[in-house]
Amino acid sequence: HLPHFFEPADRTLPRMLSVQAQRFPTHSFVTFGDVTWTFSDAEEVAASYAGILQSAGIKKHDRIALICGNGFDFLSVLLGCAWLGAVLVPINTASRGAQLQHILSNSGAELLVIDPDFIGNLDHIDFSRLTIKQIWTTAPQSEPSINGIAAAAMPSQGSRLPAAELQPSDLFAILYTSGTTGPSKGVCCPHAQYYWWAFNSWRVLELKPDDILSTTLPLIHNNALNTFFQALILGAHMILEKRFSKSAFFGDLAKNNATVTFLLGAMVPILLSAKPHAAERAHRVRIALSPGTPARFHSEFLKRTGIPLVEGWGSTETNFVIGTTVDRQQPGMIGTVAPGFQARVVDDQDNELPDGQAGELLVRADAPFAFATGYYGAPEKTVEAWRNLWFHTGDRVVREADGYFRFIDRIKDAIRRRGENISSYEVEQVFLSHPGVANAAAYPVRSSLAEDEVMVSIILGQGEALTEMDLIKFCEPRLPYFAVPRFIEIVDALPMTENGKVQKYKLSERGAQATTFDLEATDYKIRRH
Repeated sequence: HLPHFFEPADRTLPRMLSVQAQRFPTHSFVTFGDVTWTFSDAEEVAASYAGILQSAGIKKHDRIALICGNGFDFLSVLLGCAWLGAVLVPINTASRGAQLQHILSNSGAELLVIDPDFIGNLDHIDFSRLTIKQIWTTAPQSEPSINGIAAAAMPSQGSRLPAAELQPSDLFAILYTSGTTGPSKGVCCPHAQYYWWAFNSWRVLELKPDDILSTTLPLIHNNALNTFFQALILGAHMILEKRFSKSAFFGDLAKNNATVTFLLGAMVPILLSAKPHAAERAHRVRIALSPGTPARFHSEFLKRTGIPLVEGWGSTETNFVIGTTVDRQQPGMIGTVAPGFQARVVDDQDNELPDGQAGELLVRADAPFAFATGYYGAPEKTVEAWRNLWFHTGDRVVREADGYFRFIDRIKDAIRRRGENISSYEVEQVFLSHPGVANAAAYPVRSSLAEDEVMVSIILGQGEALTEMDLIKFCEPRLPYFAVPRFIEIVDALPMTENGKVQKYKLSERGAQATTFDLEATDYKIRRH
């Protein structure tokens, strides 16, 4: 079942799409709702949307910011950018405030395409400090401008353009991943990186051209983008859902006639929290990719649903570096190093550690441009992350004597919640922008699910009488919904090191107490956008 092998020079989206449109012109490629694109349809969309972008003055290598949920609007802009040679900057639809200002500024985007549902995200954005010249909405809206920038509905017709001459090293997208000691970093992802994402996923999932790949995950992240490229290189069919729904998940798998699906670690206990029901078995899914799922959930999920879960390790900056086929998996392990990659476990001076000893995971690729090329506009962060020509993952792992890797925890100061990486720095900056807050520390505490909850300890300014709910309502419009803390504690002091750094591990270890403010124990509901 080896997929069509693309020669190195052909590992760009336009070239792969052209080849597959010739090989499988009438094969179903992507379905969303009641509409299906064939491979030739997708090629036509790519060429015409490239013309639409060019008519707006967009050129090769220009950046296009996109704030849009799953659907054909997202995919049309993605294909048009790639065909023209422009660079897609997909932005989390929950991003707002200082984080969104930074992303729009750092990327240097000249055009913003946005779903009207998310225009409210722009309320706190200062466009006078950005390079954005125009805003397109994916559906008509009444206002001729947004925050002083000309706004209009995205054109639906454009001249069909020939594909740009691209190299596999050219940027396909800049994906912003949460910073751990500073603002979000823009990961520069070349076209070839996605070819290798798809190729290595094929190897681990043992995909076949007649597979139907069903995903509820957002296209703003690599998991769903990878699914798109899996379908592309295999000539397979991808079915894209709008979002994850606990109640509809298994019914949609049956409706889609899916054979492969995609989960995140936190989604598995959510699905298992429901009472067993017949739909859990009324499907033909044979395998699911589910990185980060705790070992204790694998057997229960298989027993209830008949679907084996495949572990693996990758990051926005890297690829599917560690993972193995389902028959070779070991409980509690993320797998072995994939062919074409190298991995080592090191101490804080990058010295390799012996098997069985925990240290930071370092990785690198044999093939050119199988990894991201760096962080956009942040050369010092790039050099730091790729120190000694190995990518430093920030993950603490153990390599066992048989070559299997076991994940321990994150070294970096990041919080993982509901499948999203949250920068504690960015959460803290929002709280510190309140005039009544003297200091703030954000950190993870364990939840009943597989990942973290966000907790913040606050020191109020002298004489201030803010309540926890006052702080929630202040941060809500300034943070992604998933970054709004569940727990808040107003304290007199924070544990500090001798050089003035907050000892967050002490706060995490203490966690939420019986008296800690818990947002989920109130009637207040966070708006998702």
